[in-house]
Amino acid sequence: MFHLNFMVQAFIISLMTGLFLSYLGVHVVGRGIVFVDLALGQVSSFGGAFAAFVGYGLTTIPLVFTLIGALLISMIDILDKRLKLEAIIGIIYAFTSAATVMLISKTPHGDSDIQEVLFGDILSVNKAEMTITCIVFGALMILHLIFQKKFFALTESYEIGKIERKGFNIWNFLFYISLGLSIVFAVKISGVIPVFSYLIIPSVCAIMLARSNKAVVLIAMLVSFLGSFIGLNVSFHFDFPAGSSIVASLGSIFILVSMVPLIKHFFLKKEKSVS
Repeated sequence: MFHLNFMVQAFIISLMTGLFLSYLGVHVVGRGIVFVDLALGQVSSFGGAFAAFVGYGLTTIPLVFTLIGALLISMIDILDKRLKLEAIIGIIYAFTSAATVMLISKTPHGDSDIQEVLFGDILSVNKAEMTITCIVFGALMILHLIFQKKFFALTESYEIGKIERKGFNIWNFLFYISLGLSIVFAVKISGVIPVFSYLIIPSVCAIMLARSNKAVVLIAMLVSFLGSFIGLNVSFHFDFPAGSSIVASLGSIFILVSMVPLIKHFFLKKEKSVS
């Protein structure tokens, strides 16, 4: 597989995006905003569909749409306790999904374009796209590495319900901007569903297996790496679509990880019965 340049490029780009998205996913799951990445991913796709509809700004319009969406979501302050942030995010996702399909239906290859929006076309990535994406993700990784304590402190405050939502929070803003930027470039290459999978599945697997933040991040990145490697191998050897294969591989890893507590419970019960 790695004797082919396009497969090497696909692996590098999936590795770069998957590792950082799995790290961001730890924060996303911890904050309880699981569907925010789907919403922002769909906002990015809506921007791309709008750019294709008007005939210009194929890179800048999705970027502007997503950054505005990230900014607005970061500033949402729900006063009615009966409502949850996820409900608002769900509305954003539904609206932008419908608008995207409406615009794509006007393109010459509507059905195939919708498929590309959902699962991307990672095997057709060129060197220019790979270079730009690696630079963007590398810069975001450095930002989060330098200020990791600030970001994790904010996420932990969400987990224990002690976040102060009033006013502008620079770290919350930077988190959503980081999430928005990473989603813009990742969705363009990988599609909405693989991006969602990279954000959620590795972090959920890691949280099920570890306690400390460092261990959770490392395990999430390992799951992301395995999902990319196995998925691309399945795609190459069995001629399946790459995006779908990666998502299926990540899902299979989750199924295996979810069985670990059951296995532990079985052996503990067996040990007690023997003693």
